[in-house]
Amino acid sequence: MTTHKILVGDSRNLAAIPASSVQLIVTSPPYPMVEMWDNSFGRQDLSIKAALEANDGITAYHKMHFVLNKIWAECDRILSENGFICINIGDATRTINGNFQLYPNHTQVILFFQSKGYSVLPDIHWRKQSNSPNKFMGSGMYPAGAYVTYEHEYILVFRKGGKRLFSGESKKKRQKSAYFWEERNIWFSDLWDIKGTSQSITVPNTGRDRNASYPFEIPYRLVNMYSSEGDTVLDPFAGLGTTCLACMASNRNSIGVEIDPTIADLALKNIHVTPDALNGIIRSRLAKHVAFIDSLPAEKKEKCYQNTAHDFKVKTKQETAIKIDPIKSVLSAGNTVTCIYE
Repeated sequence: MTTHKILVGDSRNLAAIPASSVQLIVTSPPYPMVEMWDNSFGRQDLSIKAALEANDGITAYHKMHFVLNKIWAECDRILSENGFICINIGDATRTINGNFQLYPNHTQVILFFQSKGYSVLPDIHWRKQSNSPNKFMGSGMYPAGAYVTYEHEYILVFRKGGKRLFSGESKKKRQKSAYFWEERNIWFSDLWDIKGTSQSITVPNTGRDRNASYPFEIPYRLVNMYSSEGDTVLDPFAGLGTTCLACMASNRNSIGVEIDPTIADLALKNIHVTPDALNGIIRSRLAKHVAFIDSLPAEKKEKCYQNTAHDFKVKTKQETAIKIDPIKSVLSAGNTVTCIYE
């Protein structure tokens, strides 16, 4: 059984969540200096609006990150020792008062967590290729005046303290939570191109453009890469509850915090999905693995091991204990959804 809560509140103050109570944080904050988020940051610090009105982009940029740093400080308090935090963030390009420049958001996040003593782990580039015919900016075909077009965002990965140790029951859960060999080779690449993968299992017409949710595949991978069955995952920018959905499909607990009550209501509706919607994700994952094994030459299949729970072959001995439990029922009470697994 896992529980999934949507809390309405400001993530600069998460007093309702105890210290050191979550093992993983997966989130995507508003991106500083991206215009769609100007009002959001301005409401939290009026001096940001003043800086933008004065065409002082650098000051606004740093003040926006000061707002985010208060949230990262709360995340640090809540994250357990040896836990991970994964942050999807994009850099911004913007013209202010006729001056075009890059605002490197990912560097500010790295600097904060370095200052807190976190280990900065290799990051991931999420490829977001533009199909626009006019995507190149600047002076057209002439040199010394055009600008590179950004077609990626960052997924930053930090670890608090040293490596997590597993023993007894936690070791068994870790073994059960292993990923498949072919998943490891894709997931632990530093370049993700997720076109054609699971995008969303949320209900339609829920204001995606307004809250800029990332596709389901991103938190689903991260939850399975950096946590174990039964762990608790926090998303301090819950949006439509995509991280919570990924946790529901992965047998993890989750807490989502959303400052906008309207968006929080949508998130709660989104995570009250049918078991079949979640089980569809699991069935697809298992089917992809079976297809991979089927694609192997006969001599390589002979060297495979047998997974007991699912009765199929796997590439390595570490995969033999994998057991992905289907969801039996999804129950809702107030701001909490409970998943019962078979």
